[in-house]
Amino acid sequence: MNRRLKRAGAWAATRFPWLVDAFLVSHPIDEVASDAFAACLDDVSTLRLALVTTGGAHLRSQPAFDLDLPDGDATWRALPSDAAASDLAIAHEGYDTRDAKADPNVVAPLDRLRELRDAGRIGSLVAEHVGLMGHIEDGLLDELQQRTVPEVVAHLKAQGAEAVLLAPT
Repeated sequence: MNRRLKRAGAWAATRFPWLVDAFLVSHPIDEVASDAFAACLDDVSTLRLALVTTGGAHLRSQPAFDLDLPDGDATWRALPSDAAASDLAIAHEGYDTRDAKADPNVVAPLDRLRELRDAGRIGSLVAEHVGLMGHIEDGLLDELQQRTVPEVVAHLKAQGAEAVLLAPT
């Protein structure tokens, strides 16, 4: 899908929500094995938390996600836990990014997570969270599932993540 079509789709989806409903009916979501999710039985005030965002967040110093790829960009970016909102940029065309660009906490709530940690509401944060670009299409789904997701899981496990907050877009 080209950039103009993606932008038009994001514009239409924010103004005509019924279009999203029609799209979802015609594009069923694959079932996920029930063992892919686990209940959180621990007190979250003791857990080491990681953030995974699909909002296209990356550090301004990192390469942006490639918006010219027809099926999306299945790579990921490490987001330091101490990164300021002003250090983040947003590269995504699958949703209206104006609010996220004005305040990256909309899709990568690092400031809010630090506040929760400092207030003792969550235990600690991993050193590096993960930024992805959602809206990955058919040609890259296998790469996302077979390469990217295992890399992200290994990255978070190596940091001792005990729970993950997914901030999808």
